[in-house]
Amino acid sequence: MNSRERVLRAFRRMPGLPDRVPVQFDLCRFLADHFGGKLGIPVHYTENLYEDVTYRISANELRVAMGSDVVVTGASVSDHYRVVKEADGTWLNEYRMRMRQGAIYVEVVEYPLARAETKGDIEAFDFPDPDAPGRFRDADALVKKFRNDYLVIGDIEVTVFSLAHQLVGLEKLLVDMMMQTEYVVPLFEACAEFQTRMGLKLIEKGVDAIWFGDDFGTQTSLIIPQDVFREQLKPFYTRMIDRFRRANPDIIPILHCDGAVADLLDDIREIGFEVFNPVQPGVPGHLPRDMKEHFGDKFAFWGAIDQQDLLPNGTDEELEKDIVEKISILGNDGGYMIAPAHILQPDVSPDRVLKFIELCRKHGSYHQSRECIT
Repeated sequence: MNSRERVLRAFRRMPGLPDRVPVQFDLCRFLADHFGGKLGIPVHYTENLYEDVTYRISANELRVAMGSDVVVTGASVSDHYRVVKEADGTWLNEYRMRMRQGAIYVEVVEYPLARAETKGDIEAFDFPDPDAPGRFRDADALVKKFRNDYLVIGDIEVTVFSLAHQLVGLEKLLVDMMMQTEYVVPLFEACAEFQTRMGLKLIEKGVDAIWFGDDFGTQTSLIIPQDVFREQLKPFYTRMIDRFRRANPDIIPILHCDGAVADLLDDIREIGFEVFNPVQPGVPGHLPRDMKEHFGDKFAFWGAIDQQDLLPNGTDEELEKDIVEKISILGNDGGYMIAPAHILQPDVSPDRVLKFIELCRKHGSYHQSRECIT
């Protein structure tokens, strides 16, 4: 069974169980460069329009050599766009957000729509051109190289809600959503239309799945009330998936959504998402047994391994125990691809990355003792 069939079975797009739970992981630049040098595999970076997404869609040749069962690709910055860093270390990205490098992730320090108030303010804003030269060169090459053997995921993370608050500022957007300020729904509509065009380009290139990414939860609760989500955001995601399915009826819609979002999962399934990622551990409502019992018939799960504390700080024994638990519960009767809940950062040692992959392989087989998978 190759990786492509393994993931299609785990995502319930083919009948029967995979031979083992498929594995996926993302590497920060430090880890990718380390393993690329160690294994003698050149690391290619696809520089995404939003900087942190770069590490979702880069180093695919390296990651499959290390054991990943999927390839993740996405849009690149235009051939015509150049990052110019100012003396203070900040720069404008292609969305015209002013960025700086934080301790781990990039941060927006100036929002291009920080003064938006009206629909006209949104209509006057120019999103990047999906048809710009070079935008999907890497995606085209990766699909042609890997699609026969691996499931290829097209990434449009920072999709609607997250893109909107990175353009406006989170505090302003949340207040204006509650106040129903004129620009809010047009902004969501514009973000959805932009990312729909990007997703359709990826589908045209031949990806098997489209990976949305918007965070609706904190470590303890939802960011926005359910009724506001249903009124202001849910229709746009539904229309996006409808358009993607018209372009390819077999496309697999995936949602990355951090935080405690169990209260939204019925809505998220109604929208049309089939795979839920990252199943963030350690937040209310996300215990593996609760997830499997309440939502296992609605979603395949992808993720669930803690990269905030367990991977960087836990013992090998604690990591192994957690991997066994997640595989035995979330992977029971299929429906699970194991992965860290987010991009692995430099606080995770290279040895721990290798240990994670080793343990996933050790305990992931559906042909081993049932005590490991039930």
